[in-house]
Amino acid sequence: MAASEAELRELMLAGLNGGSAAHRIFLEQVSRLLRGYYKRRLSSNGKGASEAEDLVQEALMAIHTRRHTYDRDQPLMPWLYAIARYKLVDYLRKAAPSFANVPLEDAAAVLAPDDQSSVESAYDLRRLLAQLPEKMRRAIECVKLEGLSVAEAAKRCGMSEAAVKVNVHRGLRALASSMQRRGEHEDG
Repeated sequence: MAASEAELRELMLAGLNGGSAAHRIFLEQVSRLLRGYYKRRLSSNGKGASEAEDLVQEALMAIHTRRHTYDRDQPLMPWLYAIARYKLVDYLRKAAPSFANVPLEDAAAVLAPDDQSSVESAYDLRRLLAQLPEKMRRAIECVKLEGLSVAEAAKRCGMSEAAVKVNVHRGLRALASSMQRRGEHEDG
């Protein structure tokens, strides 16, 4: 069973506070998440489990060595998946130069953790998501931010797969409307 954001965050914080056992458990839990994440994304590019495992190890090393950059006041999963996406994009660019110009669905989210624009974007995203009802917010976080499949998100959120799809669709539509109203307000 996959660990929740709260469980992983608690382990991360305990590890940052010197708990080596908590840090080890944290890395074990994260490796499971990353393994699934990479297998799903690499299978569409004709890559297999060994490439996924290589990426898991690279991402774990980056998470371990960059753990001091994690802001304790922020959600953990976006930080983890930003590192994972960066490693994936980097791998795809090295593996096949033709992938360098392929627009990945989440390539825009691949920014350095200390990049000011990514900090501002993360803050704006959290503010926008906070406006949504909890079910919509959780469905979007699981599917769009954490990269879970609809089935995995349904299981984690305690919803049917259809409910997850509907909540993601309606939530994204609500976010788009909110952003459009915000843009019109700033232009006017």
